[in-house]
Amino acid sequence: MNKSKNDHLTDQQEGVDFARGPKSLIDRRTVATRAMLVTPDITRQPNRRTIEARKAEFEGLADAINLVLVQSIVVSVREIKPATFIGGGHVEAIAETVKEEKIKLLLLDCQLSPIQQRNLEKQTGAKVLDRTALILEIFGERAATREGVLQVELAHLTYQKGRLVRSWTHLERQRGGLGFVGGPGETQIESDRRQLQDRITLLSQRLDKVKKTRTEQRKARKVVPHPIISLVGYTNAGKSTLFNYLTGATAKEADMLFATLDTTVRRRVLPHKREVVFSDTVGFIADLPTDLVAAFRSTLEEVTDAHLVLHVRDISNPDHLAQAQDVEDVLKDLGVTPEEVPFIEVWNKIDQADEALLEQARAQHRSDVPVVEVSAVTGQNIDELISLIEDILAKSSRLQRVILPHEAAGKAHWLFENGEVTNQFSSEDELSIVYEVRIPKNKMSGFLEEFGPFILMH
Repeated sequence: MNKSKNDHLTDQQEGVDFARGPKSLIDRRTVATRAMLVTPDITRQPNRRTIEARKAEFEGLADAINLVLVQSIVVSVREIKPATFIGGGHVEAIAETVKEEKIKLLLLDCQLSPIQQRNLEKQTGAKVLDRTALILEIFGERAATREGVLQVELAHLTYQKGRLVRSWTHLERQRGGLGFVGGPGETQIESDRRQLQDRITLLSQRLDKVKKTRTEQRKARKVVPHPIISLVGYTNAGKSTLFNYLTGATAKEADMLFATLDTTVRRRVLPHKREVVFSDTVGFIADLPTDLVAAFRSTLEEVTDAHLVLHVRDISNPDHLAQAQDVEDVLKDLGVTPEEVPFIEVWNKIDQADEALLEQARAQHRSDVPVVEVSAVTGQNIDELISLIEDILAKSSRLQRVILPHEAAGKAHWLFENGEVTNQFSSEDELSIVYEVRIPKNKMSGFLEEFGPFILMH
């Protein structure tokens, strides 16, 4: 049997187990890794968040992979150093702490260049990872579906591709090469880079197939006339807990960042007998690595099919305004805005929120988007949320009746793709098909243009 040039890269050889995810950047197989966290405070760089909020979030990311957090510090950065990102004095102090506390892993809340990473490792004696690598590590542990594993590994390898020179410096020493200018070791570096590129190409091809399957599944859902309600929000806002409460599902929920990476879809019949589809999506986070945004774009694109978006916010978090803005920015890039599709802001965790913080949030809310304050844990005000969902779905679409003669039957696909077909039956003379369909407001002009002569007046 003939094999392609990539077939020799078996899953085992590729360093990936589809049940467990891509190979870890951190070896925690024997004992938990002792780690130190460094949050750079760049004085000249504007940021939506306070340094305290950024530090707390970075600690949350580290907690998500069960490291032993020995120390977490903030260092002031007046000017980013090309060699080490942070200043020499800070590097020396960190190196002393690494030695004294026997720290094996140094995590920096920034994006390091390969050279900066290499220099910091040399000067501190600890393994160094930046924010991107840490998020990749979390995603690698949490991805559960085949698509999720493929997406994470693709982002993981793309990240590593720029660091191959650093990874292979030991080969230069073994082979007697002179630095990175030529030398026998250069052949090994290029060979490894080609293998890595072959793997990236193969993963991209596999993901394309998965994406086609997902597209077909989305088309199938459009044929079934049920509105899609997408839950979006910052990571750890409580989306999965709310999703489970609304649907009776058992999607993974935990008080940690990125508990959910894969889209979960469940149907539910609302009190007024309308059947809907709820969709729980991956959480958003500030400064998500570009490669991961690209890798998970097909997952996030589920939101573009939504008839209603529930923006779930952790209203107990002092940083909730900045988190909400990050979510809105990503949704805007996907073309999902309150002008295009109805939104509800779900202010979650009111059972944990400080009353003064809650009052401040109410005073600052200037949007036309309606707000429901809930607790997905206690169920407080969930009935009010469901009632609002029903009202908005009813107002955002208008029931129309269309009669299509058999010669115009090909037009029916537009109704299924853009509206909610609630019923269809043959006309009395059996020469036409009558469709009862709900048309969203933003699709009404296209509907009138396409079906004007075929619309049955009520």
